[in-house]
Amino acid sequence: MATAAANRYAKAVFELAQQGDQLEEWSRRLTRVRDVLEDPEVAAVLRNPTIPTERREELISGAPHVLDDQGTNLARLLVESGRIQEVAGIQQEFERLADEAAGRIRATVTTAIELQPADRDRVERELSKRVNKEVRLSVVVDPLIVGGLKLQYGDRVVDASVATRLQQLRRRLAAT
Repeated sequence: MATAAANRYAKAVFELAQQGDQLEEWSRRLTRVRDVLEDPEVAAVLRNPTIPTERREELISGAPHVLDDQGTNLARLLVESGRIQEVAGIQQEFERLADEAAGRIRATVTTAIELQPADRDRVERELSKRVNKEVRLSVVVDPLIVGGLKLQYGDRVVDASVATRLQQLRRRLAAT
């Protein structure tokens, strides 16, 4: 979950992207900024308070082959304000805002084994019909759910996993 600061930055970036009709470009730009700021070696320098802020900003400016001008400006702003740790939350909230504006939702389906493409498409299609929006589905494999699936979208969770049903059965048996 993104922090309040990350939400503010994401909203500002989103509004800027909308004004310039550059949502996809900003999505890619945020990915690059995140990659740079989360690189372990770069992050170690950027988070080091003994290095003057100007020197840390120069490190970001010295990577023109990685970041364009707008990406560099955002990265420098995050370094200057001491908020480089917010970059993942900024990207996450930006993507949520972009999805909301486009009338789509993101969903995660968790299964015990990898879904076949046809099954993945079916889950995506059925959920899309149910919520009346385009769905971007990501799949997570977790053998601990034993079987069935767990579906999460928005603030909803549909848990039809064997592990949960076994746990419910255990509780009912223990209560008798």
